[in-house]
Amino acid sequence: MDGILLVNKDKGMTSRDVVNKVCYLLGTKKVGHSGTLDPMASGVLVLGINKGLKIINDITALDKEYEAEITLGIETDTLDIEGNVLKEESVNITLEEIDKVLNSFIGDYDMEVPIYSAIKINGKRLYEYARNNEKVDLPIHKVKVFDIKRISDLKDNKFSIRCKVSKGTYIRSLVRDISKKLNTVGTMSNLIRIHQGKFNIENCYTLKDIENNNYQLVSIKDAVDIPLIEIDLDLYNKIKNGNKLKNIYKNDRFGFIYKNDLVAIYKKDGNNDQLVKPDKVLEIDK
Repeated sequence: MDGILLVNKDKGMTSRDVVNKVCYLLGTKKVGHSGTLDPMASGVLVLGINKGLKIINDITALDKEYEAEITLGIETDTLDIEGNVLKEESVNITLEEIDKVLNSFIGDYDMEVPIYSAIKINGKRLYEYARNNEKVDLPIHKVKVFDIKRISDLKDNKFSIRCKVSKGTYIRSLVRDISKKLNTVGTMSNLIRIHQGKFNIENCYTLKDIENNNYQLVSIKDAVDIPLIEIDLDLYNKIKNGNKLKNIYKNDRFGFIYKNDLVAIYKKDGNNDQLVKPDKVLEIDK
């Protein structure tokens, strides 16, 4: 059993909880996810199963799309509604102001990582600094907002957005910065991941589906978003051992298919433009 499993994560579970449950249900320890969803969030969680783990980093790098609810006038330590309230204030903002601010975030964006996150600084995760009340300089990530728009009216200081963003974007931080640009405070009160790369929430399975054996894995070759090249036995025997090849290919990064399976991903050799070298070789028995 090798491939990609698309899970629609429920609220209240960590991504690790989902991985552990799937390990139990599928009878394997080789399961990993392609991007954490906070416990309060739901939606698309892409899992690599066994040899599917070989391409999990490719999927992690894909763009993601979310629907998020923003509650204005409340600031919390975790930047979401489940955190401790630090500040509350009245709000008087128009839809026109909201739409103008949202539009201003499209493009490259220097985003400060939230302190309640798992990123390591000097060998310690940021949330450990937060829990110990220790000061730490928060890192800045350069991310990209491809699209963002309001998808609901403003009611009880709440409105919802849909946004498509690059890898590494924390929606909690985006909500904080949107609120700041609206000259107020705000917190994320709901989050659904609706797309990750080519995968969308409509094609995901609940844990109950998986428990009832009502699911299908996406094959490894169908999961990658790179050009694919069919090869013969001679070339397969070369690449399965990780050999470099002459660069007769049009793409900087691509996959080799043998007998309908992805067997390797190759890329240009940075030291020699005349060669391509393996990025990863999949151990597929033939």
